[in-house]
Amino acid sequence: MWECCGAPRPEGRRGSACRGAGVVPFMALLLLQRRPVAGRALLVTGSSCPGHGLCRSNVQEQTRRQVALLNATAQDLFSLYLKCQGEPFSSESDKLCNPTGIFFPAFRVNRTSERKEVMVAMYKLFAFLNASLGNITRDQEELNPTAKELLDRLHNTTKTTRGLISNLTCLLCKNYNIFQVDVRYGESSKGKSAFKKKQQGCQVLRKYVQVIGQAARVLLPHLSPS
Repeated sequence: MWECCGAPRPEGRRGSACRGAGVVPFMALLLLQRRPVAGRALLVTGSSCPGHGLCRSNVQEQTRRQVALLNATAQDLFSLYLKCQGEPFSSESDKLCNPTGIFFPAFRVNRTSERKEVMVAMYKLFAFLNASLGNITRDQEELNPTAKELLDRLHNTTKTTRGLISNLTCLLCKNYNIFQVDVRYGESSKGKSAFKKKQQGCQVLRKYVQVIGQAARVLLPHLSPS
């Protein structure tokens, strides 16, 4: 059973995980440029990609598992988020959490798309999601500091997403010599009212639930062992 209340988080923990949320690992920082423009992949003209030698031997299988885990837990995260926001979100989620009108990376690839195109689209999607989870976590630590299960799930999802970004970085570098992907990010919730912060979070998570299933169906076959 989901619980939205629990013991207060230990002193010093609030904010520490939030600072990490939305921050891409060092290797991915070599790739990521935060520009408010449509994302595109840029090919390296040099002979090698920075950092691709750091890829683990099982990076492809690890990426498969991370995508499958995010897909399996997305709906539960959204449902728990709604429960912890209280009314009117619990009873009017279809209206309040409708993601129409918010920015979310376009996901136009399918199973017949080239593998490189799929990998770039995945990078844009999960880099956006990682930053969005950082915003949502920061807001929930402020608005629902005792919602331990929700905060733990947000932190765990962010951790998985960061690892996935790192692995996608490796695969793009190693297989396609792509080291730079421009990513467009969503609107910050800083300065908004508590209601608007809650609403933006539920809109992003609702859209995430819709997109992650499609992403898993498209990506996983491309990562299957040859």
